[in-house]
This record gives sequence, C-alpha cells and structure tokens, in this order.
Amino acid sequence: MENSKKRSAGRKIAALGMLSGLGLAAFLLESLIPVPFLPGAKLGFANIFSLLAMLLYGLPEALAVIFVRTFLGSLFAGNLSMLLYSLTAGVASALFTRLLLYALPRVSFLAVSVAGAIIHNIVQLFVYCGLTGTMLLFVYAPYLCLMGAAAGAAVGLIVIWTLRALPKKIFAGAEGKKEETH
Repeated sequence: MENSKKRSAGRKIAALGMLSGLGLAAFLLESLIPVPFLPGAKLGFANIFSLLAMLLYGLPEALAVIFVRTFLGSLFAGNLSMLLYSLTAGVASALFTRLLLYALPRVSFLAVSVAGAIIHNIVQLFVYCGLTGTMLLFVYAPYLCLMGAAAGAAVGLIVIWTLRALPKKIFAGAEGKKEETH
C-alpha cells in the first residue's frame, strides 16, 4: 500500500512538473508574439496547463503551476515586473475559476474559462493602475475583455479537447474528474 502511495505521489509530481514546464514554454513563446492593437496583451495559452492542473488535481496544484510558470517565465524573459502582473492575475483568475466551478457546477467549463480570462485581464489592469496611480488605462478594458473572452474560449476548448483525448490511466489518482468538462 505504501509503495502505491509513493508511486501515485511520484506520478502527481511528474505530471505537475510536466504541466509547469509546458506552461512555462507557452508563457515564454507568448511573450514573443506581439499583439499589434493591444500593447502588452497575450493570448493566454499558458493558462491551458494551470487549468488542466486544476481540473485533474485541484486548486493548490494549479496555483503551484501558476507560480512556477510565472516566476520562472519572468526570470527567463528578464522582466520581473511581468511577475507582479501575471502572478497576481493568475492567482485571482484561478481562485475565481475554482469558485465558479464549485458554486455553479452546471455552468459549462467553456463559460468558466471565458470568465476566468476576463478576470485575469481586469486584475492586470487594476495592478497597472495601482502601480501608476492613473486610471487612464481602463480605456482598454472593453478591448481586453473582448480579447480575454476570445482567448478564454480558445483555452477552454483546448482544455476540453485535451481531457477528452488523454487516456484516463495517464492521470490515474488525479483528484479531479475528466468527465466534469464534457
């Protein structure tokens, strides 16, 4: 029994390491893709891996993936201010997403992903405005919300398709239920 627990814990750590590494790669690749009409905006594909961690393992594990991804991504990109924006927004978005999944279990995961993406963008705006002392950037809010909705829908669909495509035995022992996203 103890070997089984150790093996399960080892699989979980390996899976979370893989999700963190893939999230980091996506995070770094996204930072290289300029969005011409919204400076500083990103597509949000790194969030695929933290959402997978949340659905497969739970909120603490998703937060760990978010922390590893944003901390290392900010270090590797050489932009530590990115850490403040991405980590704050990532944690707020994960908490909000988990709250929605818990409080409204009948709402589609796609809608939850869209809401999480919009919250992510709004929190980043608040952080920026708090640091600069100006609310002028809120002019971007409608555009960021539209982009966030589109990115959240894409991320949500990718997560749903990924969970459907993965063999169940790969994540044996995961606390989340793959069927919840159907």
